[in-house]
Amino acid sequence: MTDHRVVTIVPAADLDASEAFYRRLGFALESDWGHYRILADGRGWHLHLRHQPGWPARVEDNPLGLYLYVDDVDAVADRVRELIIEPNTPAAKPWGCYEFAVSDPNGVLVRIGRIINE
Repeated sequence: MTDHRVVTIVPAADLDASEAFYRRLGFALESDWGHYRILADGRGWHLHLRHQPGWPARVEDNPLGLYLYVDDVDAVADRVRELIIEPNTPAAKPWGCYEFAVSDPNGVLVRIGRIINE
């Protein structure tokens, strides 16, 4: 049986800055094609970074978002504590997740969390 998964392709104005950010979240470089990099965590996460100069025109207008599900939310939060957007997170949210959010160098909203009571 082949893997059944989805992979996100994220535009990045600065591939080095974007790769460094995602490394802090647990990704590692799998291949580098110059203008295109493939990252993975070895447990199922995959992310492709595509060089896109000038993207986005204004970081605050980037409409992209990712949700990374992890077992140990607090451990990941400790690696990016100074980047966390909402004060007093990670925390339980009304929608049943324990999570926090950060923004990548291009303004992609990245939520990291786990489902509560699963």
